[in-house]
Amino acid sequence: MAFFSRAKAEMVTPDRALPGRHEPIPSSDTHFVNGTSIKPPFREGSETLVVGLGCFWGAERLFWQTEGVLTTAVGYAGGYTPNPTYEEVCSGRTGHAEVVLVVFDPETLPLEGVLKVFWEGHDPTQGMRQGNDVGTQYRSTIYGTPEQLATAKLSRDAFQERLTAAGYGTVTTELAEGGPFFYAEGYHQQYLAKNPGGYCGLGGTGVSCPVGLGA
Repeated sequence: MAFFSRAKAEMVTPDRALPGRHEPIPSSDTHFVNGTSIKPPFREGSETLVVGLGCFWGAERLFWQTEGVLTTAVGYAGGYTPNPTYEEVCSGRTGHAEVVLVVFDPETLPLEGVLKVFWEGHDPTQGMRQGNDVGTQYRSTIYGTPEQLATAKLSRDAFQERLTAAGYGTVTTELAEGGPFFYAEGYHQQYLAKNPGGYCGLGGTGVSCPVGLGA
């Protein structure tokens, strides 16, 4: 993805963030791969979790390929600028991370399973970067309910033990209650299905995350 800069690895302060806009930016409504709606209301009994693990193109594909995931969408969250554009997020002046909205069936795929995919899908010890992608928008994040975050903290601590044993540093993943999720532009939605040869910088550590660690 474009707009890489090592100068953008420091979180912007609210007073220096871009103002954004009142109206949502144009996006799409239907999942390009499975034809489901990427916007609520979602199927009864489903749950949602918003996660960031680097460039959202490859991250979204990781989840839509997971059994039990009903639909996915990419967007921006965790920052200050309302309804930002991709270019604004990549400027480092919105505070947002590139994230994936994961809608899943907990009967088929419990939250712990979603978290396992998340932890194993990237290196959560890198701070404001993921591989060669440098900037606050590439930070590792989990945004959810207090109950989801309690489960996430247990899985993080268990994964940290495995990472430490494998020689990795401290997990830097941001865990916070979910704020606004702003849908990314339509061309970003399911990008790698539309562009099979497109860029994917996703890479895990090779360390297995324990499952069955519910709060």
